[in-house]
Amino acid sequence: MDDSPLDDVDRSILHQLQLNARQTDTEIGERVDVTSTTVRNRLDKLEGKGVIRGYHPEINYEEAGYPLHVMFVCTVNPNKLDSLADQILDIRGVVTTRELLGGERNVHVEVVAGTVREIEEIRNELADVGMTITSSEIISETQVQSWDHFYPQSGPGARQDDGTDDGSVTDQG
Repeated sequence: MDDSPLDDVDRSILHQLQLNARQTDTEIGERVDVTSTTVRNRLDKLEGKGVIRGYHPEINYEEAGYPLHVMFVCTVNPNKLDSLADQILDIRGVVTTRELLGGERNVHVEVVAGTVREIEEIRNELADVGMTITSSEIISETQVQSWDHFYPQSGPGARQDDGTDDGSVTDQG
């Protein structure tokens, strides 16, 4: 697959997906000022290159019946992280893992559950696979901001956000 860097159209498409991944190719094309065919071709390339790894809903776990949302901060031997990743994600209630590059506390495991007993069971399963839990924190709320670096860079002829909240871009020339 082509190793060329992302251009302004790619970045604009990514930004639009972060704002609303349920937009159609036509809607994205209108906002980015390209055809829907161009959007589809670019999305296929971005998916093929691994830039886009998936499309996921943002879930309100409490409304979905999982009122307990906990982040376990763990320590794992870095040499064992790869072998443990699938085991961790297979534990019922685990929704996300994050590997950190340095330090003793090198893995975050986000879990959801309906009861404290379920959280305790998840904690025990994490320990059984070889993780040392150094702390646990209850997550109250998560806010996600789209990464505006996907938007085209400024400069002559670059498309920029026109300040409206409709997700459209305009030419600055």
